[in-house]
Amino acid sequence: MIRMRIITLFTALIMVGAYLGICYIGILDEQKTRIIKVGFIYDGDESAPYTYNFIRVQEKLDEYYKGVRVSTVCRYNMPEDKGEQGLSELVDEGCDIIFSTSYGYENAAKKMAKEHPDIQFCQATGDNANIDPLPNYHTFMGEIYEGRYVSGIVAGMKLQTLIEGGIISENQAKVGYVGAFPYAEVISGYTAFILGVRSIVPTATMEVRYTGTWTSYSLEKKCAQDLIDAGCVIISQHSDTIGPAAACEAASEDGRIVYHVGYNQSMIDVAPTTTLVSSRIDWSKYIFAAVDAVLNKKDIERSVGGHVHGNDVGAGFEEGWVQLLDLNSLVVADGTEAAVEKAKDKLNRKQLTVFQGDYIGINPDDPEDKINLNSGYIENENASAPSFHYILQDVVTVVEEK
Repeated sequence: MIRMRIITLFTALIMVGAYLGICYIGILDEQKTRIIKVGFIYDGDESAPYTYNFIRVQEKLDEYYKGVRVSTVCRYNMPEDKGEQGLSELVDEGCDIIFSTSYGYENAAKKMAKEHPDIQFCQATGDNANIDPLPNYHTFMGEIYEGRYVSGIVAGMKLQTLIEGGIISENQAKVGYVGAFPYAEVISGYTAFILGVRSIVPTATMEVRYTGTWTSYSLEKKCAQDLIDAGCVIISQHSDTIGPAAACEAASEDGRIVYHVGYNQSMIDVAPTTTLVSSRIDWSKYIFAAVDAVLNKKDIERSVGGHVHGNDVGAGFEEGWVQLLDLNSLVVADGTEAAVEKAKDKLNRKQLTVFQGDYIGINPDDPEDKINLNSGYIENENASAPSFHYILQDVVTVVEEK
């Protein structure tokens, strides 16, 4: 009797094991044949370098998967106040994961995520993933302050060459910055940039002008022209068009001494005699990993290489999220490439705190709120979205457009 019970138990265990094995094989087969649709919502189109960086990733997804397991769909030129409409259309298209690519979409994206728990929503540059978190709502951004800082070193070395050559004096070491909005993302970026410049030329100052929009070629070009007229000899930008680069090239052709540092794309073709360098975020690092996670039913944050903060991920040079694009060898100062590599190595080794020095920062929204940077400020310590939002006293001047 005991032997029969043992045989019966053994047979049952074999049957259970076989069933579980069949289920596991079925899961693997389902994962191998799973088909998903990926949605993108853009506030611009290919004409805006920022948007084009995302479009390139969408195109790479199509090329990589060849439409067999992953297909993509998008909405172009959706104003931020029309975000919910664009997101609703992507939901109706049957998307399994949706990437919203502009900061102003984040509230609509989180609202849609709450209404559609079976769809993953990933918000670029967002800062609200860990406020009342949802399992299907995520934020991500490259730690671009690193690229801004190193770009500032490139600009600073050019300034130093101009000073040593007697072309400008130390007191004329003034740089300009075209920003879209007075967001922390923009303020953090231009602060990192001027700190990179001042690591080479300690007397350098900066003038900032805001356009009040992300994608106006004419406004960005005008702001850059105004900055040049105000005596700025290097112009950088956190705005989405090539307007500032075009303004610098035109001014140079008129005999003005001015150079340009770009964002989102190499602008050497636009401004071949004035562009020094550009930096950008490589969004593919996150997007490909997130798509693969949804395709294979994995957790997104566990699948992405970067610094994870709850439902938020970011990284800098060390993970390839931030890139410094082509140095213009015809224009940059001698020794620039070596200086760039040295700075990047220090950043990767965590041997350099960018937001540190004998500076006082003032919150533009509350002048009583000040920060002393002698002890340093660690950007992106707790989130991928930049948080530094102080104006450096006696270094940065913000000029309101009339």
